[in-house]
Amino acid sequence: MSEHIRWMQHAIKLAQLAEGCTSPNPMVGAVIVRDGQVLGEGYHHRAGMPHAEIEALRAAKGPVQGATLYVTLEPCNHYGRTPPCTDAIIASGIAHVVYAIPDPYPPAGGGAQRLRDAGLQVTNGICADEAADLNRFFLHHCNTKLPYVIARYASSLDGKIATRNGDSQWITGEASRRRSHQLRHAADAILIGAGTAIVDNPRLTTRLPMDDPRHPLRIVLDSRGRVPLENQVFSSDLAGRTLVATTDAMPTDHEKKLASCGVEVLRLPQNGWGRVDITALLHTLGQREIQSLVVEGGSTILGSFFDSELVDEVWAFIAPVIIGGKDAPSPVEGIGVTALERALRLKDACIELLDGDWLISGKARLTAKEQRCLPES
Repeated sequence: MSEHIRWMQHAIKLAQLAEGCTSPNPMVGAVIVRDGQVLGEGYHHRAGMPHAEIEALRAAKGPVQGATLYVTLEPCNHYGRTPPCTDAIIASGIAHVVYAIPDPYPPAGGGAQRLRDAGLQVTNGICADEAADLNRFFLHHCNTKLPYVIARYASSLDGKIATRNGDSQWITGEASRRRSHQLRHAADAILIGAGTAIVDNPRLTTRLPMDDPRHPLRIVLDSRGRVPLENQVFSSDLAGRTLVATTDAMPTDHEKKLASCGVEVLRLPQNGWGRVDITALLHTLGQREIQSLVVEGGSTILGSFFDSELVDEVWAFIAPVIIGGKDAPSPVEGIGVTALERALRLKDACIELLDGDWLISGKARLTAKEQRCLPES
């Protein structure tokens, strides 16, 4: 069992190399081993390209008959963007396939049984929790048809996101901002409200020291068309795409001007306060195969997501600084709870030190295992 764990952890590390690049496909890594020696390894680079198992087979130095294949996800058994991996595995002569979690996508399922029917030994459930966490966006979308929502904010030690006169840049340091951009690189979409767009005038791009950082879909909630056309988020010079989620309260001429800038305008139902119905927005994004959404604020928007119980994970960057002031804004507004027993408590919370700041992150809802996405191990 220890050998299985060793090589599966290696396969998970391979899969992580494609973070932010494979959506709507999962991240998958594979390694072929015989007598403790690696014969070949690989990972899925992006949708439409060969799956991890095929990459590992192609990278193998010599025949792989009798070897063991470790793969983080059950091999697929259907024709999609690529042929089924099960056929290639069987033809290669591999004797044993070890995988972490089953493929929850119905058309691709049945790979394990196909391999068993062909006479291969199959073992599953190795490092299942780690593999599920790696692909929590993919698993959540398969299970709910909605994007996985991460609430991200930065605040002072006393829970303020700005001074009483609005000064907010920068509360946290460079290391925290770099970590935030890593999250953007991993996500399909990023969302802010009209107020944040007007006050901060952000670009909402991914700025990492790499050749091809991923720029998630930029979403601005603007129910009435308040954000000026000159805002940086609407610039045609930015990489990636921008979408404005609005209601019928937005003037038609403003919509046309946004369209002329290359910005998509999505009209959605209003909620009881005349704002965009965020549940309707999530359903629309899910239908578009947006598997992950980072909500960056402001505090009213974050409050609405928490009040609606639509947050799956929280990333809170905390700086060791005291701002003070009863009028200084906090990260999360909204209605809130009336009793502490109803307060949201993070699960599997962890703390990461970032050059003096702290990142506190954790799950806000059921894990993939609790959602019955994982096999019993």
